[in-house]
Amino acid sequence: MDGTLTIWIFALILVVVGFIVYYRKSLDLLGSVFLIFMGVVILFKAGISWLILILIFLFLSLYSSRYAKEYKQKLGIYEKKRTTKNVVSNGLVAVIMAAFGGIVFNGHYITFVGGFIGAVATATADTVASEIGVLQRPRLLTTFRTVEPGTDGAVSALGTSAGILGAGIIGFTSFILGILPNPFFAVQITIIAGTIGCFMDSVFGAVLERRGLINNEHVNLLGTLSGAIVGIILIS
Repeated sequence: MDGTLTIWIFALILVVVGFIVYYRKSLDLLGSVFLIFMGVVILFKAGISWLILILIFLFLSLYSSRYAKEYKQKLGIYEKKRTTKNVVSNGLVAVIMAAFGGIVFNGHYITFVGGFIGAVATATADTVASEIGVLQRPRLLTTFRTVEPGTDGAVSALGTSAGILGAGIIGFTSFILGILPNPFFAVQITIIAGTIGCFMDSVFGAVLERRGLINNEHVNLLGTLSGAIVGIILIS
C-alpha cells in the first residue's frame, strides 16, 4: 500500500477514535478535537509508529480510569470525563518531541525519540499509578504519612508497581513498533524515565500543588517534561 495512502488511513482512524472517546463521554468535545489535532501532528511529523504509541497510552489511560469504577465513585474521585486540559497537560511534551523528532542542526542530525518515549512513559505511568493506586491507602511522598486516596503527591506500592508496568508496556510496544531497536533497552529506558517522571509528578504535587502554587495540569506537564529529559539523557 502506498505510504501516503496509509498515513491518510491512519488519520481517518484517528478521527474515528476521537469521535468514539467523545461519544463514550471519556473526553469532552474540545478535548476530543485537541486529541485529533495532536495526533495529526505526531502522525505527519513523526510517523505511524509514534501515533500508535500515543494511542496505546490513550487505551491504557481510559482502561485504568474505568477500573474499579464503583469504588472510585464511593470515594468521590471518579473522573468520568476528561477535558482539554488533561489532553494538553499529558500530551503536549510528547507532541513537541514528535514535531521536532528529526531535525538537522549545524550539520548534525538530532532526534528527540528519547524525549518522546520518556514523556509517553511518564504520562502512562502517572495515569495508571493514580487510577490503580487509589485501591490502596497511600502515603504522602514528602512526609510518608498515611493520607486519603487521591491526595495530591501521595504514592502507594500498588500504584507504583502499576505505573512501572504501564511504562514497561510502552517500552516493549515501542520495540514492536520499531521505534527502539532493542526490547530490553526499550523497556529499561521507559521504566527508568517513566518512574522518575512519575515520582517527580508526585513531588510537584506534594510540594507545589498542595500549597496552591500550581494546579494538576501544571503538575502533569512538569512530570512529562521530567520524563522526557531523562529519556533524552538515557538515549544520548
